[in-house]
Amino acid sequence: MPASVTLCTPTMRAGLENVLRRYGLRIELITGTDPIPGSYWGDSEAGLVGDALYVREDTPLHSALHEACHYICMDDVRRAELHTDAGGDDVEESAVCYLQGLLADEIGGYDRVSLFTDMDLWGYSFRLGSARAWFDEDADDARDWLLSHRLVDGDMHATWRLRR
Repeated sequence: MPASVTLCTPTMRAGLENVLRRYGLRIELITGTDPIPGSYWGDSEAGLVGDALYVREDTPLHSALHEACHYICMDDVRRAELHTDAGGDDVEESAVCYLQGLLADEIGGYDRVSLFTDMDLWGYSFRLGSARAWFDEDADDARDWLLSHRLVDGDMHATWRLRR
């Protein structure tokens, strides 16, 4: 793991909890190096089971935010059966990444620039070479998807709704 990515420290978790509470998603802290329930990738990556987002203190904040955005972007049917694999298609995955950027600005001590740096360090791959370039120049499909599902408003601010 790159040492310089932002982790789910108590301060960062508190900010994330404040954001996710608005979506009815709760954070469950796993101690030590115990396996993270619902983690698709394993290791320190965040996990999803039902309305619980599982993290450890060594979980990258961008991973927790990404999984949380999957929860927000999936429909009610998938959310009701959620365990580990969030599913969805390519455009939904793009919408998840875009929503991450918007919600990062809502976490005290973090923002989308920090998120994009963390994503690039972690190895996210975008056609334009960086998360920020993708967000700024190549994410029309993600923005349109978020708008069509009323997860953001016309000014690209979160509506604090789950996809139905």
